[in-house]
Amino acid sequence: MSDPSIRTLIYSCKTIAHLHQLHARIIRQGLEQDHFIISNFLNISTSITYSTSVFNSVNSPSTILYNVIFKFYAHKCRFEEAMSLYVRMKKSEYASPDKYTYPQLIRLCSNDRRLKEGEGFHGSVIRIGLGDDLYVGSSLVDFYGKCKEILSARKVFDEMPQRNVVSWTAMVVGYLNVGDIGNGMRVFDQMPERNVMSWNGVICGLVKAGDLRNASKVFDEMGERNVGSFTVMIDGYAKAGDMISARELFEKAPEVDIVAWSALISGYTQNGQPDEAVKMFLEMELKNVMPDEYVMVSLMSACSQLGSLDLAKRVDCYLSRSSIDIEQSHVIAALIDMNVKCGNIDRAKTLFEQMHSRDLVTYCSMIHGLSIHGCSKEAVGLFNRMLNEKVIPDEAAFTVILTACSRGGLVEEGVHYFETMKDKDAMKEKRVKKIEGRSWI
Repeated sequence: MSDPSIRTLIYSCKTIAHLHQLHARIIRQGLEQDHFIISNFLNISTSITYSTSVFNSVNSPSTILYNVIFKFYAHKCRFEEAMSLYVRMKKSEYASPDKYTYPQLIRLCSNDRRLKEGEGFHGSVIRIGLGDDLYVGSSLVDFYGKCKEILSARKVFDEMPQRNVVSWTAMVVGYLNVGDIGNGMRVFDQMPERNVMSWNGVICGLVKAGDLRNASKVFDEMGERNVGSFTVMIDGYAKAGDMISARELFEKAPEVDIVAWSALISGYTQNGQPDEAVKMFLEMELKNVMPDEYVMVSLMSACSQLGSLDLAKRVDCYLSRSSIDIEQSHVIAALIDMNVKCGNIDRAKTLFEQMHSRDLVTYCSMIHGLSIHGCSKEAVGLFNRMLNEKVIPDEAAFTVILTACSRGGLVEEGVHYFETMKDKDAMKEKRVKKIEGRSWI
């Protein structure tokens, strides 16, 4: 029987430090193989690395434990890790995919627009007899809609033996996602029942389709609104560059959550108003609203625009004390960029070296940072290291390294990269002509 005091402590954890202390207590009490305890523990963890480590320490994990970690991976958009885990699950004697597993895997395919893999999972659910499951079917309608395979989405929808508000909403949003507003609104009118989530789904679909006028009309027609209704419209106005309307709606909302704060702060940052973004963050702090990773990424972007070293250090310090997992690629990339642009190049270097994997954007950010801080030779060395790690440069990357060579007076290196770029372009043109030539056969 699981220790009730442990279960109580799990839901009182507020920071990573608390989580580590609790994990130590679980191990001391010999509960690290208790699937119920570990599943609850994983549900509150925010660190993908830490959660995976805890999961891997469990001998013969059950289907329930697998499903908890799949849900975590789906939330964090960790497609490759999830696929690797799925292969492991299929080989296990103690667990097998069920009707709760596949919706999470299909959701991952939806988020990453992985059509081929999603179609593979569709085949798997049919083979094991889950094709008629309501939740699996709803996830497939959503998947095909997001991948803009609207005919496949409609086929799954029409063949579902039963539908709920989720499947109806997914079909409506699928049509809106491909810009078919007419069919989308027709299906919406045919819905046997609607809830706030379905109204919000329609507003969100219209906003993404760029039809802010109809989105606003639907918003005004809603009988009941929740915080999500206001957040979708705030985000829509922000993305359209109308920060006045976004702020007015934010102030009118009966309540706002962290997503609404994030939409507004991100809007100010993306529309070149970093001072307003910082003001909103400080106001959020005064109201004791705990920021999430998305708010912090927007704040770091605002700091980058302002170039304030003091503010950057405060944000960096705040992150180190919070429960936010800075190992996530988008978080650490923003942190590096902020430190680079605010003059703390040594901190940026340290963070860069701590990364488990580096992509082209992160490399370019670091190379640019070294260049503007007068470290052109280091920038060249880092560019060569990037090539050695098989990261393929694009036009933007070549522009960054050529600028670095120009700033440092590295003529020979600059000529070399310019010739490399020309050779790459020539090879690309040759491949295109070869393909065009084949198309006539």
